[in-house]
Amino acid sequence: MAINKAAYQQLNEELRLMNITLVAVSKTKPIEDIRALYNLGHRDFGENYVQELVEKAEQLPTDIRWHFIGHLQTNKVKSIVPFVYLIHGVDSLKLLNEINKQAGKNSRVIHCLLQVHIAQEETKFGFDENELFNLDISQFENVKINGLMGMASLTDDINKIRTEFKHLKTIAEKLKATTPQLQTLSMGMSSDYKIAIEEGSNMVRIGSLLFGERNYPE
Repeated sequence: MAINKAAYQQLNEELRLMNITLVAVSKTKPIEDIRALYNLGHRDFGENYVQELVEKAEQLPTDIRWHFIGHLQTNKVKSIVPFVYLIHGVDSLKLLNEINKQAGKNSRVIHCLLQVHIAQEETKFGFDENELFNLDISQFENVKINGLMGMASLTDDINKIRTEFKHLKTIAEKLKATTPQLQTLSMGMSSDYKIAIEEGSNMVRIGSLLFGERNYPE
């Protein structure tokens, strides 16, 4: 399925006026679809799988800002550190240390978001509130933590989703009181981004609204 040009242009303009970053989630989508969106002026693309991201980055323009938005394993950090723009799902101290180490080897400072566990699902990853407030982010010379990221529960209960986003916003505001650099709050996807924006998100991750439903391999 080709990109929905009209939907992209309308959504991009609405978010631009609200100063919200639109990350186009391009996982499983072909190079041609990404290039089509790129040709409309878009630069922020999100990928979930390391191998797919590496392969796409090699074939597409170098001014694309690649966001890694999936669960990142420590042994795969070195593959994306040379070029990744922002790592969203940093969910453990172990992963932070590995990103810092690999970034140092590449003479880079990697921008990251700390993933917070806000959903009542065991499958979601992330720091809990106590871990965040005890984390000394100044110890990482080659990592710059820009803010927080979270995913709401997979449910049709709008009130539950709103409550989880509201909770993450509260945590973000508490942290910003002592760490003003934490300006980014990444929450909201195609199904719940409007609620996320209402609750304070300034970065959303949108895939199916732009590219259609995901293409899964056989």
